[in-house]
Amino acid sequence: MNTDRELLQQRRQQDRRLFLKTNAMLGTALVGGSLASAQEAPRSANPNERLTIGIMGVNGRGGAIAKGMLQTGQVDIAYLCDVDSRAVERVTKQVNDKQSFNAKSTKDFRRILDDKSVDALVCAAPNHWHAPATILGCSAGKHVYVEKPCSYSPEEGELAVAAARKNKRIVQMGTQRRTWPGIVEAVEKVHSGAIGDCLYSRSWYNNRRGPIGHGNVTSPPDWLDWDLWQGPAARRDYKDNVVHYKWHWHWHWGNGELGNNGVHGLDVARWGMQVEFPTAVSVGGGKHRHDDDQETPDTMMVVYDFPGRKTITWEGLSWSALGPHDTGFGVSFHGTDGSIVIRNSGYTQYDLRNKEVATGTGAGGDQDHFMNFINSVRGSEKPNAEIEIAHRSTLLCHLGNMAYRVGERLETNPADGRPIKNAAADRLWGREYAKGWEPKV
Repeated sequence: MNTDRELLQQRRQQDRRLFLKTNAMLGTALVGGSLASAQEAPRSANPNERLTIGIMGVNGRGGAIAKGMLQTGQVDIAYLCDVDSRAVERVTKQVNDKQSFNAKSTKDFRRILDDKSVDALVCAAPNHWHAPATILGCSAGKHVYVEKPCSYSPEEGELAVAAARKNKRIVQMGTQRRTWPGIVEAVEKVHSGAIGDCLYSRSWYNNRRGPIGHGNVTSPPDWLDWDLWQGPAARRDYKDNVVHYKWHWHWHWGNGELGNNGVHGLDVARWGMQVEFPTAVSVGGGKHRHDDDQETPDTMMVVYDFPGRKTITWEGLSWSALGPHDTGFGVSFHGTDGSIVIRNSGYTQYDLRNKEVATGTGAGGDQDHFMNFINSVRGSEKPNAEIEIAHRSTLLCHLGNMAYRVGERLETNPADGRPIKNAAADRLWGREYAKGWEPKV
């Protein structure tokens, strides 16, 4: 079993060879929903050339990505896609005011896949789209920047990795803390033994979210293409407390707070602890705060045990903003000689008497992570949140949700994270798809 560090070393060795040459004609599309039956790989990106990209999902996060990608000065946005006609009109105007040519707007991201001049697809649509769009993008010869989590289910994560490998594409997940200098420095300290043998990491996310109410089944609004919004997911009637954002708290669409924000903390914790797949996962908590339609827990503690006597925990409290160390988000590492606490884009190191002995900080935001993706496509860097690493961190979120939903501790295989002898958990490894949208590699 390869570690994250070994995976990154392998990718570094392969990147220039794999990504600076064009591929032959690709085979048929991986998913039946593609508009094109076959695609040529896009032109290789010269280190001095700008990348041409298309962005899928621009109502919230995708709009911020569009702005940030333009600020790199290294991309041309050829397409903006959203099933919300209001959002795509608004963001297209914003983008076209800032670049020298007009991006095309569309509600169907498959137009991006059909355009051979596009180098990369950015997927910022809801979670149930992340892996299917990634797989389709790879099959069409596009590199992919996919927002977190990289999959809706564990099976989808495995398929996304397979699609990237089969088609020799760069796929990066938007866990940008992998690129923040202050956090990189903190993790390097943990790896170097600055706090001794690191045996435990705590991660947390606190917020003050209100209720989502009790929704009504009704006709979709005229600005929304509800069928395309659902895409690969099995069809449901439109309900007026799902779009936008509130889908996170419905199991059919989202992965709760654990998949929404927990993935950021767990990714850093797993990276620092140098662990891959757990041996056991247990969960406490529930939906405590609001009387509404939310199905996912708003109060949650997950414990992950790993080989080598190492443990990671994640605490999510969606209705109370006060978290450990007076911050709503953070990660701490605890070793035999001290500890390190990560807050925002920096860290503080303590000795065993809780005396502060060192601090570090650096830039946060998206820019460095976007540039890491751009340069990885060009072949001059390795992707810091490459899809296999992304899948392993996202899998921790899935396993936590699975343990919660089956109501028992999961024993898991440390070779791949699969539950052991648990039929109820096995049924949650994949999902039901709309006919014709089943992902295939």
